[in-house]
Amino acid sequence: MISEKILNFGSHIFKKFLYVNYFLLILLILIFSIGLGLLYSAAGGSMDPWASKQLLRFILSILLFFFVSFVSIKFWLGASYYIYFISLLLLISVDFIGNTGMGSQRWINFGIFNLQPSELIKFTIILALARYFHAVKDLNLWGNIKNFIIPITLILLPAYIVFLQPDLGSSLILIIASLTILFVIGLSIWFFVFSGLLVIVITPFVWLFLLYDYQKSRILTFLDPLRDPLGDGYHIIQSKIALGSGGLFGKGFLNGSQSHLNFLPEMQTDFIFTLLAEEFGIVGTLVLLTLFILLIFYLLIIGSLCKSRFSCFAVIGVSVNIFYYVFINTAMVSGLIPVVGVPLPLVSYGGTSMICVMFGMGLVCNAYINRNLIIPRYKDGLFGW
Repeated sequence: MISEKILNFGSHIFKKFLYVNYFLLILLILIFSIGLGLLYSAAGGSMDPWASKQLLRFILSILLFFFVSFVSIKFWLGASYYIYFISLLLLISVDFIGNTGMGSQRWINFGIFNLQPSELIKFTIILALARYFHAVKDLNLWGNIKNFIIPITLILLPAYIVFLQPDLGSSLILIIASLTILFVIGLSIWFFVFSGLLVIVITPFVWLFLLYDYQKSRILTFLDPLRDPLGDGYHIIQSKIALGSGGLFGKGFLNGSQSHLNFLPEMQTDFIFTLLAEEFGIVGTLVLLTLFILLIFYLLIIGSLCKSRFSCFAVIGVSVNIFYYVFINTAMVSGLIPVVGVPLPLVSYGGTSMICVMFGMGLVCNAYINRNLIIPRYKDGLFGW
């Protein structure tokens, strides 16, 4: 009897593997492989200290990808608010038990690993928003004040907490990505016009009373990098030099002068795209960007195939997050926007970012497997089920 149950369970799991979206998984592996090679190069041709750890994280993240893919989509729907509020509590606890690094308090030490809740909340908020709008009758946010206030609160609360850490980059991604999801769902264009006018009005107040000195310095340095070439402007100046020195085909693998002579800052994390440009040139950067563009468009296609609101909105949310990760990181190292601490998905060194991205991709794969499943709408309201 027991052996029969084991066989049935094994058969069930095997069938699950048959329905996995392996094209999506191959895209993720290709993007990660580029990142792994860059981490190997950043260490001067060694797997230590970054590449070996990142490879182990990716293997564990693949297991997470399959786990999230195989669990019933209805479970993620039912658990969405709980996951969101757990991540919100972790975000709040950073202020009390968090570790400080690089000028801000962002990490929680769990002994065997450090968790950055500000990265986790970017994906759990997708679950919460998808769950909320799965239940509402009317997706016209502008015409229904309740449908407007609740999701805005779900967004602004963690964004404000992240801003206080301080982590301006993550808070901006959280707000912009979430509002983009709301726009796709049905938020009126007039809201963005009103928001733009409001930003103009409150900008002096934010500059005078809310921004830290280093954040003001980053903005001023963005406007004029040469104002402090050996201080705040050093990072972006060296990044531009490395980007330009790569030319069309780059200097070759392990031959980046700016990076290996330690002129390029944080080349294993935020500025890893610059390392790619220096060693593989424009061609190398276009290859990576093409993979990201292909990934984002493929996610949108998967979202359009889903017949349930929750699956569709969750997939769109993941694709929007990936887009802003890539855009902000590449624009930052190119000098198009001020320097903010935003990693390049699956490429930059870091555990929390990779785990969160692969969790999101597991949700996408789950939505793909259950794309024809129609999940009925339950009660309206924040906790209606």
